[in-house]
Amino acid sequence: MAPDLDFKKIRVLLVDDHEMIRRGVKGLLEEEDDLDVIAEASCGEEAILLAATQRPDLIVMDINLPGMDGLEATRRIKQQQPETAIVVLTVNDAEPFLIEAIKAGAASYILKENISEQLVNSIRLLAEGGSLIPLHLLQQAMAKDSEDINSPYLEGRLLEPLTEKEMEVLTRLVQGMKNQEIADELNLAKATIKKRIQSILSKMMVSDRTQAALKAVKLNLVNL
Repeated sequence: MAPDLDFKKIRVLLVDDHEMIRRGVKGLLEEEDDLDVIAEASCGEEAILLAATQRPDLIVMDINLPGMDGLEATRRIKQQQPETAIVVLTVNDAEPFLIEAIKAGAASYILKENISEQLVNSIRLLAEGGSLIPLHLLQQAMAKDSEDINSPYLEGRLLEPLTEKEMEVLTRLVQGMKNQEIADELNLAKATIKKRIQSILSKMMVSDRTQAALKAVKLNLVNL
């Protein structure tokens, strides 16, 4: 069988201060042919350095780190590298905390107790620009973000203007619609919607649809 020339592994940085947890997560991910753990960090400062030097596609970030916590590390990495998706691991599922994680730049969150069931599929979805943030949390984060948050990684302008067709998709993305729902409403193929979303993310200089929605509201491209 000829090799798939388009195949590209998803490059992952693991951040957790417990070596045993990192080892377990690394083992889980490296069972998958399309995932590659390229580096590990045990604190927020090290995560920032490795993110800058290794340029991972995605970071799995523990929140409870010594010194600089995972939320602050997420915030700083997203300011420097908005194209990098970040999944935060937490034991806290209180809504105010999760909203802060979204505002810091997290594309998704996973409770530590659910790592084995959710992490691999979450990484794959996020690598394609998807989102696992519940709509009501995203809406709260967008509303709060438009009021009072200072998010440099969201405030930059676009690389180039979105087309009318891309704006149609972005508007529905902000409304929380899934790819198939957008495709059905616009009478287009799901593959076409996926392609347009990838173009939107590139032009908006963000890693995923969660951050695209936040930035769209921040720049008044779409009204809540």
